[in-house]
Amino acid sequence: MIVKVDKNIWIVEGNCVSFYGFSYPTRSVIVKLENNELWIWSPIELSQTLKSEVAAIGQPKHLVSPNKLHHLFLKEWAEAYPTASLWGPQSTIIKKPDLHFEYPLEHNTPTEWKKDIDQVWFNGSRAMDEIVFFHKPSRTVIMADLSENFSEHFIKANWSFWQRVLARLWGIVEGKGYAPLEWRLSFNREKTRQTKNKMLAWNPEKVIMAHGEWQNENGRAFLEKSFEWVK
Repeated sequence: MIVKVDKNIWIVEGNCVSFYGFSYPTRSVIVKLENNELWIWSPIELSQTLKSEVAAIGQPKHLVSPNKLHHLFLKEWAEAYPTASLWGPQSTIIKKPDLHFEYPLEHNTPTEWKKDIDQVWFNGSRAMDEIVFFHKPSRTVIMADLSENFSEHFIKANWSFWQRVLARLWGIVEGKGYAPLEWRLSFNREKTRQTKNKMLAWNPEKVIMAHGEWQNENGRAFLEKSFEWVK
């Protein structure tokens, strides 16, 4: 289930989940930090097979929700790895009062992973915020829903005709890779532009998003295209 992206960074593909009637694939990212602790981004459903494969890499220490939508499987990971710390923005913490989180993630990167991973906080919308991460050694941006990049093959296989029409109109398909339209409309452009520029300054080579075709090269060019709506 685990696929190596680069040294000390892997992706894990999960099952699809329903989001307002749309079938969305799930994807997690695993990073082995300099101190050998595992950083797990957007945990997917934890099967016994996945648990065994994770054990072959190391011990999960940080379970990270990038936004308030990516929390579905946090509880089962927290129960499976009781010594791991839970992290997320305040919006996730509010949504999951049954779980114990560390302090809310914002612009400042926690010391626990600062040597390996940088981050920025897209908080220019009252409806949606998200922490975007950058794995420094592999020059990989890791984002959840600020870019959705579905292939034609996926939407034909999983979405109805009218859903495919919306996907193309919204630009959440390959060739654009935008955030969903309603989220784009909710963002303050000036505030979001400043955060976008910080992200582009990382000059990433790779981009991994939660939903769609991730980019193994030309990461900065991809992000310039997928964030062109931020004028």
